[in-house]
Parts: sequence; C-alpha cells; structure tokens
Amino acid sequence: MKMLVESLKRMYKKGTLTKEQISERVSKGSISVDEYEYITGEAYSGGGAE
Repeated sequence: MKMLVESLKRMYKKGTLTKEQISERVSKGSISVDEYEYITGEAYSGGGAE
C-alpha cells in the first residue's frame, strides 16, 4: 500500500479522520475504492463532498 493510505488508516483508527473525510479522498481521486475499503474495513457507498 501507498504511504498515504497507511497514514490515512492510522489517522482513521485514532479517530482523527472520519469515514466521510476518507470518502472525500476517493471522490478527489487521491485514493481508490479498494484503498477506502482497506482503510475503513467497509464497502464504499459513494458518499463524500461533490
């Protein structure tokens, strides 16, 4: 995994990032749907800022 993804996962587990914030990264193209699912442990539902 990319260093960014591992960093996001750590921040998500610590509670400093929300699922919505991770979802915004998918919308912006910073991470993939698979990476979102790796970080959160849940299926991507297409949310986030549009």
